[in-house]
Amino acid sequence: MVAYLYILKSQSNGRYYIGSAIDPARRLHEHNSGYVTATKNKGPWEQIKLVAFTDDSIARQAEHYLKKQKSREATEKVIADVFPWPTSIQPLKQ
Repeated sequence: MVAYLYILKSQSNGRYYIGSAIDPARRLHEHNSGYVTATKNKGPWEQIKLVAFTDDSIARQAEHYLKKQKSREATEKVIADVFPWPTSIQPLKQ
């Protein structure tokens, strides 16, 4: 089943949030409704990037890998489709 890495951007402060989900629309609703502690009171959030992966496990690996970069620049490279993913974490072609 296809799963996604998603990048949200706060409309209030411009910060990014990185996550993964099988249903990113539902997850965005949860972020904007205050159900996610990490994003509560920091929105509203807009989804600015979806990257598809073959399954939830690979999407979670991608999320972890990107968060380990601790870099706004790396996040913006994903948004621009120029991020160098490792060979073990390859997104589906769009």
